[in-house]
Amino acid sequence: MADLTDHADHADRAGHTDRADSTSRTAVAAERADRSDRTDRTVELVLRDIALWTASLVRQFPELSDELAPGRRSPAGTAPTAPHPGRDELIREERREALLLEQRHGLSVPGHGAAPIRLHISDAIRDITDGVVELEEAVCARLALPRPRRAGVIERLRRIVGLLDAVAAHPVLARHVRDEIRRMARRCARTLGDAETIVRVSGRCPWCDSVSLRAFPDRRAVLCVNPACVCTDAACGCQDDPAYRHLWPEGAWTELTEASGTRTEEIEAAMDDTKETSC
Repeated sequence: MADLTDHADHADRAGHTDRADSTSRTAVAAERADRSDRTDRTVELVLRDIALWTASLVRQFPELSDELAPGRRSPAGTAPTAPHPGRDELIREERREALLLEQRHGLSVPGHGAAPIRLHISDAIRDITDGVVELEEAVCARLALPRPRRAGVIERLRRIVGLLDAVAAHPVLARHVRDEIRRMARRCARTLGDAETIVRVSGRCPWCDSVSLRAFPDRRAVLCVNPACVCTDAACGCQDDPAYRHLWPEGAWTELTEASGTRTEEIEAAMDDTKETSC
């Protein structure tokens, strides 16, 4: 009888241990799945940002060449853009510096010669060109692909976007691509000095509850312009980039309207608005 009791106790302990092991394995599997979901979410946001910043750079980079020489003519059928504050003085300063360099190296005779290249734009073109070349080569090297063929900046950017499915498997690489393209797009925009059209949108930001939602027609996106807006998503760029702004691309407008109190029709109308509103 004692043997039967001991056997029953042993079986009970074994069953308890098996259940505990099963529970532990389930908990570990759930934690791994949760980490995997967070990683997938992070990569999804990073890839979205890459696409948006690349589109901005592809759109604006060719304008740097147009701006390279002061006094250029506007394309036929378009009105010249209004001068930006301080631009004339910047051009004069660049011209003085360029002429001094030319004279110092015996490259020109005072009073003779074409208008000098605008140096800050030339520097930006070189920086962005070198940056895109190095970035594509780094991506190809990390993905064990052949060295990319020579091409212009726009073609290289399109090839990088074409590799995003493969880049998604490497979160660290994806973040590096995003950071570099974002840096170059911001420099391009700063150099051009172009101010995007911004249109006020009603409703409140779902994250900071501020009336700071603005439509950016050039990007077909809505942004919260409150610099203090920080969300609870650890994967969001607002966590480590002070210049980051929460953004809702066209595919997320329905989600935004449900959370903010604005209307999809208003956002669509704002995207077609050519007049900037007071912000």
